[in-house]
Amino acid sequence: MWAYNSIFYQIYPIGFCGAPVHNDGVCVPRIRKLMDWSEYLQTLGVDSILLNPIFESDNHGYDTRDFKTIDCRLGTNEDFKEVCEDLHKHNVKIVLDGVFNHVGRGFWAFKDVQEKKWDSPYKDWFHISFDGNSCYNDGFWYEGWEGHFELVKLNLQNPAVVDYLMECVKYWIDEFDIDGLRLDVAYSLDHNFMRRLRSYTQELKPDFALIGEVLFGDYNIIVNDEMLHSCTNYECYKGLYSSFNCMNMFEIAHSLHRQFGSDQWCIYRGKHLMTFVDNHDVTRLASILTNKKHIPLAYGLLLGMPGIPCLYYGSEWGCEGKKTNNSDDDLRPCFEKAEWNALTDTIQKLNTFHTSISTFTYGDYTQLYIQNKQIVFKRCDENGQLIFCMNIDNDPAEVYFDAGCESGIDLFTNKEIEFNGSLELEKKSFQIIYTKW
Repeated sequence: MWAYNSIFYQIYPIGFCGAPVHNDGVCVPRIRKLMDWSEYLQTLGVDSILLNPIFESDNHGYDTRDFKTIDCRLGTNEDFKEVCEDLHKHNVKIVLDGVFNHVGRGFWAFKDVQEKKWDSPYKDWFHISFDGNSCYNDGFWYEGWEGHFELVKLNLQNPAVVDYLMECVKYWIDEFDIDGLRLDVAYSLDHNFMRRLRSYTQELKPDFALIGEVLFGDYNIIVNDEMLHSCTNYECYKGLYSSFNCMNMFEIAHSLHRQFGSDQWCIYRGKHLMTFVDNHDVTRLASILTNKKHIPLAYGLLLGMPGIPCLYYGSEWGCEGKKTNNSDDDLRPCFEKAEWNALTDTIQKLNTFHTSISTFTYGDYTQLYIQNKQIVFKRCDENGQLIFCMNIDNDPAEVYFDAGCESGIDLFTNKEIEFNGSLELEKKSFQIIYTKW
């Protein structure tokens, strides 16, 4: 699966393109702005883009009105088709946000139910009771997603709904030649629906990728040969930033070993979960870390650990943004142009290493050394071995471990490193040392 080898770059288009938060009905081709960034993405070393909702919606994109029409605030279907062609020319694959659990109150089928009530042929597309009423005084009760009644929950056990959604996915593939989907709130989706989606998309496009949004729980339930190829690794997201803030690398080490270690009870060996340090729903890394000098180290760990790395737009140059109880707008800004600084340089180099050395993708995981402020682990596959060493302390540190080989090349300095049972690490630094078999 191509996604396993990729570096993803996530963009929230409504914010990124400077569109109004509430749909004003005015068609402006803002989505074409992505074409101004395609060369930047290629230079950064990104080969896949993950776009949050782009289809016609009431407000933020997750309240869909029409699955076959690009949101007028972003432009037209033809505008987006040209964007996709341009991204593909720059060797960037395209994954869209598949919002299949719920729709907006402006969704065409729900509006038909509002108008015709019992007589609507779409009344069974939703979870509706005509014995009650809604907070909007619709004259009937309906289920909203997790109590959010602006998000009308779809009935995914209704074959007509499933057929319609499959038809929409086929339209996206035929019209825009997309390469995959990120399934919003995959943890809430009907499992039979995901099985049908997997088999259907494989028939349409054999290498079509399916990545689910999952918070916690057993990822194996939906990441398997019948459902999804991958899902978001929120367990390691928490461990990444918390380990730095608490100066306790045992936290992320526990998660990495629990998920990918060599013990029989390690549960995700061989799986490729999507890893990240921030996204459109959580406070950005630069705002959540208490020590800004840890930002490049966090990216080093992100790109060195098992998984499919996903960068969130703007964070690669240290953009800040805090999630609040009232709004996510601060997380989803509009940038007129990309910036480039020392952090971006580091991430670009990491991206290059990750996509050119198979061990980053397929290497197993073995912990070699762990203390509160230091961690060392190795990744091995048939082509070679990576030794990842990190020191988050304000002072240099000596770490002791058996590398399993005599020497390797420091990927950042291109200098040979000899192993003699220990290694001296500079303060607040990380090294990735590669030995090719």
